[in-house]
Amino acid sequence: MVVDLKANELVLKAGDSNYFASDKQVNGKLILTNQRVYFRTISNEDSQYNLEIMPNQIQEILYFNTLKIFPNGLNIILKEGKELKFKIGNRNDWGKTLNRIY
Repeated sequence: MVVDLKANELVLKAGDSNYFASDKQVNGKLILTNQRVYFRTISNEDSQYNLEIMPNQIQEILYFNTLKIFPNGLNIILKEGKELKFKIGNRNDWGKTLNRIY
């Protein structure tokens, strides 16, 4: 898995994550830089689920519990109305950091 960083782009956080796509759960890494958020899949077969989210696209960051009891869900709501749901460890820290960039 390779992410081509732009000029002056620095990785702030990175961690293993699952993206809840409409038809399946995709394993990958969530990467937060000082310029954008990336989700990169582990498997090349799932590369259509790779995401790049710009801060000006984000409307809101919400938390949710997976399986109704595990506090590890992070929901990024885009201004276009699309919801991107991720399962990530230390979601509160991720949410605070994401709130600083958008």
